[in-house]
Amino acid sequence: MNELTGASAEMAFFSLLVNAGSLTAAARELGISPPAATRRLKLLEERLGVALLARTTRRMSLTAEGEEYLSHARRILSDIQDFEHYLSKSRVEPQGLLRVNATLGFGRNHIAPLISRFYQRYPKVHVELQLTVNPPPASDNSFDVCIRFGEPPDSRMVARKLANNRRLLCASPDYLQKYGVPKTPRDLARHHCIAIRHGDEAHGLWRLSSAQGSELAKINGPLVTNDGDIAVQWALDGLGIIMRAEWDVARYLESGRLQVVLRNYRTPEANIYAVYPQRHQMARRVRVFVDFLGEAFARLSGGAVWR
Repeated sequence: MNELTGASAEMAFFSLLVNAGSLTAAARELGISPPAATRRLKLLEERLGVALLARTTRRMSLTAEGEEYLSHARRILSDIQDFEHYLSKSRVEPQGLLRVNATLGFGRNHIAPLISRFYQRYPKVHVELQLTVNPPPASDNSFDVCIRFGEPPDSRMVARKLANNRRLLCASPDYLQKYGVPKTPRDLARHHCIAIRHGDEAHGLWRLSSAQGSELAKINGPLVTNDGDIAVQWALDGLGIIMRAEWDVARYLESGRLQVVLRNYRTPEANIYAVYPQRHQMARRVRVFVDFLGEAFARLSGGAVWR
């Protein structure tokens, strides 16, 4: 264990104890006796005024306070290590835990394969990928890097643009042959439009803009989902028109299974960003991962045949 003193030493001790799974195993790793490890835990709990572990003769488990202490302890210890590396301008191989958040479909289809390649290159970085419908709030300590559409309006976060991205209106050739091709945003009112709901966000309006200005198109349709992949599949089945990010429909546009409609109208941009707290600017594992994503997206962002 690193030569840490004071509170940081106790945090390191408790993290090691939880990883070891028992006081006896922790004592063995520390080179001390089990009674000494027990006394150290007791002193820590007395100083904090809470029980961190619930212990029986067969097992031990974290209390609610222990879960919270462990989470903050590991984050603080990671920050200390990152800061030391930053000050020493260390060129050592990046290592440690990297917690990544991304949206469901984009994370599954694009980020997960890149993480596979990243881990093969940097096996000392252990990655936890969490997929959610909406990005977590800036105050959430559950992630190190969040991949999201659009730059966050929070100055506490660092946002690096990975790729340009726009939302497109598209439908299958079968649908367009059956129902016709919309010429203006007003035409969407008589079409089956597949809506994607994000949390409490309104899903019945699409904002479109052109040289003449911006307008809201009220959409109708019997199908609504919170999963973008499902919406794309419904469009491929000929069930309606969708508004979806080009990164999610590119392969279907290239193959002709989907066609862009209302080309002269634009929807709000959805550029792809890697977002992380300012304190992680010193973390080598974060910097290397974001650089890796930037290089990967630059290679993937070639010209598209539907543009």
